[in-house]
Amino acid sequence: MKTPNYHDFFPKEVIPIGSNDLIVLKESDAYNPSSPSTHWLIAVEGIQLPQPKIYYHWKVSVYPADSEGDFNWKKPYYCSANMKLIDDAIAHALTLAALGNKDELSSAALEKIS
Repeated sequence: MKTPNYHDFFPKEVIPIGSNDLIVLKESDAYNPSSPSTHWLIAVEGIQLPQPKIYYHWKVSVYPADSEGDFNWKKPYYCSANMKLIDDAIAHALTLAALGNKDELSSAALEKIS
């Protein structure tokens, strides 16, 4: 797995994981019982395309994290498909944050794409 491009990685403020979301998280590959997560970290990530001119696609990722925002980049809970416009990625991140704040992130139709 390629290391994320942290130069174009824009994490948002962490969101506490609600009880319903925590139940589903514990059943996912993203859960680490030796380092229990208490928050969601939602990030917009720039994916540089392999071409001479610098050009990006964008994706939104959701990571289980602790209250300080520490997370394992190798184990996202969710990664969106690549998007051509950063505005679309930001809008998607805001939607996911709203769902997380309502303890409904796990009930949304999220397809894990890594």
